[in-house]
Amino acid sequence: MKAHEHNSENALTFTQRYKPLLVILATVIFSAGALALVDGRMHRFMETFMGLFLVNFAMFKLIDLTGFAKGFSMYDLIAKRSHHYALAYPFIELGLGLLYLTAFLPVITNILTVAIMLIGGMGVMKAIITGDKHLKCACLGIALNVPLTTVSIIENFGMAFMAGWMLWLGWR
Repeated sequence: MKAHEHNSENALTFTQRYKPLLVILATVIFSAGALALVDGRMHRFMETFMGLFLVNFAMFKLIDLTGFAKGFSMYDLIAKRSHHYALAYPFIELGLGLLYLTAFLPVITNILTVAIMLIGGMGVMKAIITGDKHLKCACLGIALNVPLTTVSIIENFGMAFMAGWMLWLGWR
């Protein structure tokens, strides 16, 4: 990367750098809220949010599956060791999203989500702590340029926390 390109990237505000992520997040929040209101069951907001979030993120990964798998394998703990996992990940994410939207097998869905997101979060954290400052987050595939930063850690651990919370609520 040329010096002036690096400087201009550093000059971007948080909103400019994360605009694609913020737009998707806002859309998902408003959509989940609207569906929960229409359904009359606000307690389903989190399930709907998780479902829409995962489906949207899977969609961006599937635009260029091979490119996603290559970028994802740069930091994910399992994808580094298994190209098949890297290729399967968007389909796993899509499946989990659809399971959340249909509220089918909620316990299994939440357990899988907790495991996958914790492992993913640890990989992101390791890459940030020990690694290359220029890695791009493959969370939105490679079609959208989002840096791999603490926002990526929050995304993974936040999703794990929400799935864990829903597990806890379901077992109360």
